Amino acid sequence: MWREGEERSLFSHIFLLNAPGKERLLPLSAPFWPRAILHVDMDAFYASVEQRDNPELRGKPVIVAGDPKRRGVVSAASYEVRAYGVRSAMPTGKALRLCPHAIRVFPRMERYQEVSETIFRIFARYTPLIQAVSLDEAFLDVTASQRLHGDPVTMAQKIRAAIRTETELTASVGVAASRIVAKIASDLDKPDGLTVIPESEREARLDTLPAARIWGVGPVTNKQLEKLGIRTIGQLRQWPAASLQAILGKSGSELHALANGRDDSEVVPDSTEKSISHETTFAVDVVSMEELETTLRWIADKVATRLRRRRMAGKTIFLKVRYGDFTTVTRRRTLPRATNLSETIFATALTLLRGGTQAGRRPVRLLGAGVASFSGESGQQGELFPSGERDAAKMERFERAADAIRSKLGDRSLRRASQSGWSEDTEEEWGGRGGKTE
Repeated sequence: MWREGEERSLFSHIFLLNAPGKERLLPLSAPFWPRAILHVDMDAFYASVEQRDNPELRGKPVIVAGDPKRRGVVSAASYEVRAYGVRSAMPTGKALRLCPHAIRVFPRMERYQEVSETIFRIFARYTPLIQAVSLDEAFLDVTASQRLHGDPVTMAQKIRAAIRTETELTASVGVAASRIVAKIASDLDKPDGLTVIPESEREARLDTLPAARIWGVGPVTNKQLEKLGIRTIGQLRQWPAASLQAILGKSGSELHALANGRDDSEVVPDSTEKSISHETTFAVDVVSMEELETTLRWIADKVATRLRRRRMAGKTIFLKVRYGDFTTVTRRRTLPRATNLSETIFATALTLLRGGTQAGRRPVRLLGAGVASFSGESGQQGELFPSGERDAAKMERFERAADAIRSKLGDRSLRRASQSGWSEDTEEEWGGRGGKTE
C-alpha cells in the first residue's frame, strides 16, 4: 500500500502546461490506468462540520444526533467520541451511556448540504462522471481525465488538497480499478488517508482483510459466511462460486465475484437520479390529521428546496406512509407538467394522504413524500392555480426568496404560519435522514 509522502516508483507525475487561455497536454509519463475509479469519503462529515463551525467543539467528543427521549439516533460521531465505542446509527441514549460527557448537536442538514455542494464542485473539476452515495461520499470515474489532470493518484492528491483548503475538512480517498476495491481502499487509512490499490496488487492487499469489508456483507451475511469458515476476503475468493450460490443464493455468486475484484458496475452521474424525497419517523405514532398535514407541508418544503437547488423539476408526486404495525403503503400521482413548487407538491401529496391511506384513523409511524419523473426545470403548474401561470410564477419567486433566507439564516429562520406549532424535537429527529449516517 502506498501512502502519501512515501517514495513511489509505480507512479510518476504528469504536468499540464498552461498558456494564457490555452491548455497543452503532455504525453503520459506515468502508467495509464485502463480504468481508474476514486472513492472519496469525507471524515466524520457532519461532526467535522460542527467542529469547524464552532471552535469550542474541536478536540471534544461530539455526536450529531436526535433527542434520546424521542427515538433519536446518532447521525455522525466525531473521532474523539468513537474511542468510547460510539458509532453512527446507534440510539442516542446508548451513545450517551457509553460517553456521558459527549456533546450532542442538533443536525443542520441545510448547512451540510451547502458544504457538500462545495465539495462536489471540486469533484467536477476533474470529471463529469460523479456518482453521489450521500452528501459526503462519491465515486469518480477519472479514466478519461488522465491526459488532462495526470494519473489517478495525482488527481486524488489534488482533490484532497482542494477540499482541505476550501472547506477546512479532510477526506479519505481510495484509488483502484473498480468501485468495490476503491471503496474498500478509502476505509483502510481513515481519517485523512490516501490508499492506492493497483489491480496487480489487489489480491495481496485484500486477501487478509475481513470479508465484512465487502460492500453488501452485513451482520447476517457475515454470520452465514463464518459458519462456512469464511472470515477473510481471500477465503471467500477461494471458495467455489457454485457452492456459495447453492448456500447463499444469487448473492453468493455476486459476493464471490466481488471478492475476486470482478466489478464492472459503472459510475452513474447524478443527472440520472430517479427521485428526490424526504421522510420522517415520529417520536410517537401519530393519529392527528392536523399534525400529519403540518409535517407533510414541512416535508414538501424540503423536497422543493432540494429540487430548486439542483435546477430540477418532476411530474410524479409520491407519498409514503408507514403505520404503527410497520405496514408500509405508497401512493403516487402524475401531473400534467413538471414542478418544483412546495405548494404543488404539498397539495398533491395531501390529496394522496387523505384519499389513499388510512391516516387519521390508523396510527402513523413514518411519513414521507418525493418527486420523480424529472424533466427540465419548471415551476409552472397552471392547472393547480386558479389565476393561472402568472400566480405560479409568483409562487416560484416567493419560494426561491424563502430558499435564500433559509440558506443564509438556517432552517428555523423562516416557517409558514401553519408550522407555528412545529416541534423542534420532531425536526431534529428528521435531521439525520437527508444523507447517510456515518
